[in-house]
Amino acid sequence: MICLLAVGSDGAVSEGQKYEELRRRMVARQIERRGVSDKGVLRAMRQVPRHEFVPSEARINAYEDRPLEIGYGQTISQPYIVALMAERLSLKPSDRVLEVGTGSGYQAAVLSRLAAQVFSMDIVDELILRATRDLQRLGYQNVRVRGGDGYEGWLEFAPFDAIIVAAALDHIPQPLIRQLREGGRLIIPVGNSHDQQLQLIEKHATGLRRRPICSVRFVPFTRKAVD
Repeated sequence: MICLLAVGSDGAVSEGQKYEELRRRMVARQIERRGVSDKGVLRAMRQVPRHEFVPSEARINAYEDRPLEIGYGQTISQPYIVALMAERLSLKPSDRVLEVGTGSGYQAAVLSRLAAQVFSMDIVDELILRATRDLQRLGYQNVRVRGGDGYEGWLEFAPFDAIIVAAALDHIPQPLIRQLREGGRLIIPVGNSHDQQLQLIEKHATGLRRRPICSVRFVPFTRKAVD
């Protein structure tokens, strides 16, 4: 049972306190207990208001331990997975990150608290418009968003220190590998609709090093139709 804070003379303040408490509880129970320990990641997860990135009818469920539908066949990822992926990227404050699969903009907001710049792409124009509006409204000024085929990356701002992919496909896109700097890290779900594994790819002068993380279930990777 969740005990909600009483609403005083300033209802907005009380609602804000309610969501802040739910975020703290989410981090403590869903994320820290499951092994995520990076202080910067935990702080970012406490700060970023997940309820602001979901449809209004889903706000009541915003801090539950599950993905939520955001329309157009897409979801906002489970909070634990967002935190786990961010932790495994080992971001530094000076890093430049490419996110493939903007979705709601929530993960980009979390990453923006850990890196210098976040470049985020999505193939669904409606999601790009919504995420851009919400990120600007909430003051995330170091996130740049654009529409496009994320498979091809964002060559204009490459190379990136880290790349994160939020949709599953059965191989690693070579354009993303090329746009990852030497020593950089790519995290991506690899597999089909029934069997996916989250993988960490590290790029070295001698080649790629792959590390399996865990089994996951992401929406399938979508590309632009070829005329």
